[in-house]
Amino acid sequence: MSPVRQDQALRLLQRLELTRTGRLSTQVLAEFINVCTRTQQPLYTYPQAITQAERLIQIFPVFDLTPLIVLDAARGARDYSLANYDAQIWATARLNQTPVIFSEDFQHGQLLEGIQFINPFLPAFDLNAWR
Repeated sequence: MSPVRQDQALRLLQRLELTRTGRLSTQVLAEFINVCTRTQQPLYTYPQAITQAERLIQIFPVFDLTPLIVLDAARGARDYSLANYDAQIWATARLNQTPVIFSEDFQHGQLLEGIQFINPFLPAFDLNAWR
């Protein structure tokens, strides 16, 4: 990840922490560890990634993966052609009444059953608009 994108991600996390509006799913935590440790030049070692994940768990409520989420994710994958793991993130947000998902992996601005997808790395993204 470029330094500019890292800075934007950190600023968004700080804003979500300060406003106490951030939420995580177990799927997001797993993806975080995978992304941070998988490249030739990983951002973190596994011990560092685990420490960072533990910090995120202390800061944000974490929604567990449940059987209902798995079933709803399967429906989301079927009905909206979402990738299975992306559908789990969507279903977790939907079933836990979390109206916004910040991610670059979805179509920016798309609204699926009350869940809006926002790409915080787009130039037009205004962090101050999210409280």
